[in-house]
Amino acid sequence: MIAEHRPVWLPDRSIRDLYPLALAEGEGVGTAYEYYAKRLVLGRILRSVGLPRRILVAGLPEKYGASLDFLLLAAELGAALLIVDERPEALDKGRLALQRAHGAGLLLDVQPDFQVTDVATLPLGEEVDLALSCEVLQRLNVGRRGAYVDRLWALAPAVVLFAPNGDNPAHTRLSGLSGLTLDEMRGLAAWARHVGYVDMPPFPPGVVRSESQRESAGEGVLEGLAMWGLGIYARAERFFPRTLRRRQSHIVYGLGFR
Repeated sequence: MIAEHRPVWLPDRSIRDLYPLALAEGEGVGTAYEYYAKRLVLGRILRSVGLPRRILVAGLPEKYGASLDFLLLAAELGAALLIVDERPEALDKGRLALQRAHGAGLLLDVQPDFQVTDVATLPLGEEVDLALSCEVLQRLNVGRRGAYVDRLWALAPAVVLFAPNGDNPAHTRLSGLSGLTLDEMRGLAAWARHVGYVDMPPFPPGVVRSESQRESAGEGVLEGLAMWGLGIYARAERFFPRTLRRRQSHIVYGLGFR
């Protein structure tokens, strides 16, 4: 059960605030922008369901990052955190990213329970209030996707799914990831109260910067102003024409709650 049913408002964090988490994962401003955009979606469901006591991260990303934004969410809410993945190397990558974050003075109060297991084997008696998934669905065989989504819905009263946008073939081609279309997300998550597109940064995908360039990007005044502008742009995404979001967004999402 959700601990409190009053609306929960996430702290107002900028893309620049989230940038150090991206660096801890070996990523850059594109990941910080993604985290900011996803927080807008997560804030929506938390305002509806209230304060979760335990959060499940149902698999870590296939290729990019380690979902440290989900760890930040748990820290902000004071929630216990269970992270499961059937790939030991993915969990090792997550632990390493968290160690780097700790070294930068971030997420010091977060001590997740990492478990090498498949979501399908998690007992239904697990006390999970919110299940989160990012960059997982597309790596599952088509036949397993429905069972995965159904299991999350059986485990938790609130679920948020993020996957690469299959309606944007340019992004999936450059990222090397498969994707899900909005219709496929809607079909898998029939319980979803809302499905949509998010994460449409105003710069081309595939931009590569050196490690030193990434490190310095969080310090300059001009970079700070640029990130501030990106935050305004991210909040405006929802008002863009649907056809544009369909073609240009990097992520398709579905969220539902009881």
